[in-house]
Amino acid sequence: MRVVVQRSKQASVTVDGQIVGQIEAGLMLLVEITHEDTEQDIAYVAEKIANLRIFEDENGKMNRSVLDTDGSILSVSQFTLYGDTRKGRRPSFMEAARPEKAEPLYRLFNEKLGSLGLSVETGVFGAMMQVSLVNDGPVTLIVENK
Repeated sequence: MRVVVQRSKQASVTVDGQIVGQIEAGLMLLVEITHEDTEQDIAYVAEKIANLRIFEDENGKMNRSVLDTDGSILSVSQFTLYGDTRKGRRPSFMEAARPEKAEPLYRLFNEKLGSLGLSVETGVFGAMMQVSLVNDGPVTLIVENK
């Protein structure tokens, strides 16, 4: 599992001209599942992200989590995160899980974030989406299960 985590002031995702998910302050997540991912991997990454101390405290230090700040999550599935560009000019997506495996785990990931007390908005799995983000900082991290 690979998740690009971006601290945001606001973010939204649009499908067919309609906003399907949007948040104000919080985290924008680009999420991809690979073949070996399990429910344990999903739980680990969800807990890691919910508790990452990447928001500033009163002293300007990154000491607060999205939970501490009452922030929200915008989670967008993005199979291209496992694109391998080492050979040739066209990425290979062999490491990305097939939709029949990826979609249930992606849904479980979002449910796990919600069960931790976070408000979670999402895009539409498998759809062509337009994502808008005002990155706060900018702060961008990659969280993986392995």
